[in-house]
Amino acid sequence: MSRILVIEDEAAIRRVLVKILSEENDAYAVEEAEDGLKGLETIKNNDYDLVLCDIKMPKMDGVEVLEAARKLKPEIPFIMISGHGDLDTAVNTMRLGAFDYISKPPDLNRLLTTVRNALDRKELVVENKILKKKVSKNHEMIGDSVEIDTIKDMIEKVAPTDARVLITGSNGTGKELVAHWLHEKSQRSTAPFIEVNCAAIPSELIESELFGHVKGAFTSAVKDRAGKFEAANKGTIFLDEIGDMSLSAQAKVLRALQESKISRVGTDKDIKVDVRVLAATNKDLKKEIAEGNFREDLYHRLAVILIQVPSLNDRRNDIPLLIAHFAKKVTNEQGVPLKVFTKDAVKLLQAYDWTGNIRELRNVVERLIILGGDEVSKDDVKLFASK
Repeated sequence: MSRILVIEDEAAIRRVLVKILSEENDAYAVEEAEDGLKGLETIKNNDYDLVLCDIKMPKMDGVEVLEAARKLKPEIPFIMISGHGDLDTAVNTMRLGAFDYISKPPDLNRLLTTVRNALDRKELVVENKILKKKVSKNHEMIGDSVEIDTIKDMIEKVAPTDARVLITGSNGTGKELVAHWLHEKSQRSTAPFIEVNCAAIPSELIESELFGHVKGAFTSAVKDRAGKFEAANKGTIFLDEIGDMSLSAQAKVLRALQESKISRVGTDKDIKVDVRVLAATNKDLKKEIAEGNFREDLYHRLAVILIQVPSLNDRRNDIPLLIAHFAKKVTNEQGVPLKVFTKDAVKLLQAYDWTGNIRELRNVVERLIILGGDEVSKDDVKLFASK
């Protein structure tokens, strides 16, 4: 049953709205509040699928209710109720996140259609969140060591903001997982998450990849093309291995951070972008700055928050959990029975020098699942996981 709250200070209109909705559909449970302050308090203490809210009310107007409710429970759709003189305000509320608005006196068909559409939208949002939880399992951060708990705590604090984050650590430590978590726990989680591996793109193409190009900008530019920054608009762009980016591309990234503008290769025309930038590197950027390979001003723009991801050797207590996680993942992918690792096998793996970090451990677990016995033993580890 869908719970609907009607916030309206005019008793006659409030009664009409409640009556129409209650009689239209037995699946609607309709409640009411006589002013904005009471309405917001009711929203705080209850879960609703939809709110109909008047704009002009005593104590707290509808715009204030909408803004406060969006911070508390952003998933609740709002339909604003506007008088004739409130139309401009009603339109503005949609920019603030309202689903739609209806005018007084309410037209029956428009009211019911708008309510049905808003509830359908709410259902889609819920389904999308469930789907995102399933998808996010691909980016789980496994471990309960002090080092990992510290990173998780920092993510919880930083993710809801738009602060830029520089993620450092050796290859294979899971820097991209930190970036995914920062995005999925942010206010931009429903918008695009665009990954760019700066080390994998030739230096002569990196600017075109990031900022796009116009037709004729270079030999192979046969048509206009948008870049990754435009693709990430309203969302997050993750610049992996940013220490490998050319100095000319760094200058353009700096401008994008300073002015929230980019220009495609081959033109000076500005394009506004609203993008949160996350970056990662396995290099010592301060050393790169001293050697003239990285811009110091860009470093300070990117490193508002620094997250250092520890090596696997620095979090050996997490290895048993990681082995169990990868064993389950590999057996699902390969379609083979799940294999248990003996305590001696796990202890031996904990003692290894993991120069390739988590990526290397994952490969070793897969090898042992495929080549080891029904139960992965210490002898299997010595035979198939030799360093």
